[in-house]
Amino acid sequence: MKRQQYLLPIVIFISALSLFAVSCKKSGSGGGSTDKQLSDSDSLKYLMYRTMQKSYVDGGRDKNYDLPSYFWYKQVPETDPLNKTFSDAPALLNYMKGFPKDGQGRQIDTYSFLDDGTTDEQIQGGVAGDKGLEVTFAYDNNSNIILVVLYADKNSPAGLAGVRRGWVISKINGTDVVYDGPNGTNYNRTVNALFYDASASFTFKKPDGSTTTTTLASANYQINPVLFDTVYDIGTRKVGYFVFYTFSNVTSGGSPTLTKTELDRVFNKFSNNFVTDVIVDLRYNHGGSTNTAEYLTTQLAPSSVAGKEMYHFEFNDKLTAHKTEIGLPDIVNFQTGGTLSQLQNIFFIVNSQSASASELVINNLKPYTNVQMVGDTTRGKPAGFFTFTLSIYKNGIETFLADLYAINFVTKNSANQGDYYRGMIPDKLAADYVGYDWGEEGDDNLDKIFNYIATGSYGRTIPLSDKLKQDPSVKIPAPIKVPRLRFEGMVSERVSNVMQKETKGRIRPR
Repeated sequence: MKRQQYLLPIVIFISALSLFAVSCKKSGSGGGSTDKQLSDSDSLKYLMYRTMQKSYVDGGRDKNYDLPSYFWYKQVPETDPLNKTFSDAPALLNYMKGFPKDGQGRQIDTYSFLDDGTTDEQIQGGVAGDKGLEVTFAYDNNSNIILVVLYADKNSPAGLAGVRRGWVISKINGTDVVYDGPNGTNYNRTVNALFYDASASFTFKKPDGSTTTTTLASANYQINPVLFDTVYDIGTRKVGYFVFYTFSNVTSGGSPTLTKTELDRVFNKFSNNFVTDVIVDLRYNHGGSTNTAEYLTTQLAPSSVAGKEMYHFEFNDKLTAHKTEIGLPDIVNFQTGGTLSQLQNIFFIVNSQSASASELVINNLKPYTNVQMVGDTTRGKPAGFFTFTLSIYKNGIETFLADLYAINFVTKNSANQGDYYRGMIPDKLAADYVGYDWGEEGDDNLDKIFNYIATGSYGRTIPLSDKLKQDPSVKIPAPIKVPRLRFEGMVSERVSNVMQKETKGRIRPR
């Protein structure tokens, strides 16, 4: 067997940093040696299970180590990963995820997953390879189910074609879009055209009633996470508003990314306009890099936080016992504070799709500044990952199997607040009418925030029922699941210079 050095990501997760080798002779289901070479599928099951439940060192094959990486490893019973009951690694992972429960007996881990490398490209590299639009099925004013664009990345094929939030997709490849259930022929055709087919023709109906047809082909592009930004005048107050849809990393290979450039541009605009209030729209932000979450937290925080705790980690008991030797971080401190000296209020627009790094930013700021949340209850994901890239060697050639993202820790703020597994409840409920473009007058979330800024009380300038009567184009999301454009979770390479370590001979687990 070719000896491999294990690599430990010590912040959220780092793709392509952990490599585990599997020899031609592998322990079988009985624990002994077998001459039968494992299939790729069985190798993946074996490495995944051992990494989560036994030790991350060398894929759990080194019996000298007792360092399970999974946060809830104690709740998962001893299992034979090669048992034929598990058809593949995802089936085994789903089985394992079912055991961690909260105090009410509800499943906690709905997050862990295996990935083909796409996540690393999008979050760490800031590069996507798709059509660049996220959609939802929604009810129109007449309770008909329609397909509506939630957003389009500015740099994506959809964004470059001018596709806007609120446009209705009426036809795909010349066929009417009809919702016929989660397993229906039309539904599957729609999902494939949007996310899996190389190209497809889309007919869009715009809010003014006109239509346009365009062919969108998947392509690689640099993600631009800022969908919209502006500064409003509310009475005598200056209100900065921006829409941020994914936490792609602010650095890549040691250099600043487009994400950092865009955030700096937005906050320079806010600073130059002496904003007194900031609205951060995280409605469809599923998370991403904690480097970026930390950067955004800093920009929004008062200057007085410099040197204070931003948040801290909690690991399983065995990793905690050896966190110093391993290099796991305890606390992330503010290096500096923000520069918006006149900032008084921070509003976050959220809903059930706001997750992970989005929630982390909100939780980080709560002990230090006035934070208000408007919209709906967030996803509820205070937990994060290491990434282990699981590979085998065949005739000396590395064969990638999968990136493993299985929950390794939870985060809490400086006041030790966290554990929001059932989501963070907003201060004021507001509806998400997806027929409105970003920043458009009448958006229920913005309308209520503007009233709060002007009067100190949430409310609407126009009663909601009257608004619906006035604007038949208003659309409300329907509870129908469609694939998401971006990954849901937390990622960071903030301490990548200490990731690659050899623990043999240095750590002797109890």
